[in-house]
Amino acid sequence: MRLRDVWKVLDLISPFELQEKWDNSGLNVGEWQKRIEKVYVSVDMDEELVRSLEPGSLIITHHPLIFSPIKRIDYSSYPDKILVELIKKDIAHIALHTNFDKTHLNRYVATKVLGAKGVECEGFVCYFEKKMGFEEALEWVRDSFGLQCLRFVKGPDKIEKIALTTGSGGGLIDSVKADLFLTGDLKYHDAVKAQILGLGVIDIGHFESERFFAEVMADELKKYSIEAIIAPVKNPLNYKG
Repeated sequence: MRLRDVWKVLDLISPFELQEKWDNSGLNVGEWQKRIEKVYVSVDMDEELVRSLEPGSLIITHHPLIFSPIKRIDYSSYPDKILVELIKKDIAHIALHTNFDKTHLNRYVATKVLGAKGVECEGFVCYFEKKMGFEEALEWVRDSFGLQCLRFVKGPDKIEKIALTTGSGGGLIDSVKADLFLTGDLKYHDAVKAQILGLGVIDIGHFESERFFAEVMADELKKYSIEAIIAPVKNPLNYKG
């Protein structure tokens, strides 16, 4: 297939027009008529991953490599260093970020990872009913995501309605209508706001909540007879219990 053909399939899976205005999903690196022999999928890219890729291939990631306009190329900085390696190896890069959150990733994590039933999605937020105590919810979330430690804002003792946003969802706290909000990258001031609003929040981690992207994307591509290789990438954050 040519790169444009793969892009068209991805647009069918998760329309790029659904991405947020600030996002940069779509083609980040490559030439439309390029022939693609191998397709890799990963939540993100680092130097080790790029070194492992076959020259002339395509890497599909959740996070775009390029977010801000590039005014110069500094070989020692990020994302420039990875961008240079992709170009050297003639590797194309397409990202599906906020559009894929809305169409696939949030619902997948809610239903497949957390086992939720009756999930309703409103933009970036998935809602579902689950009755449990707050302490029970902490254990459930820790076990579901395999978390080594938990950061949370204490919420109501009795939980009935839960909201979920993978990645960074702290900016949505004002609009969340639930007893418990599961999201990543919880900032201090968002935690203060949640406490004042009486909203329980559990920080499920950015990487930890989005690391399922590759397997979801690979399964979707199979429906269009495209075999993708899952390229694992390591969480840059380390934890010590």
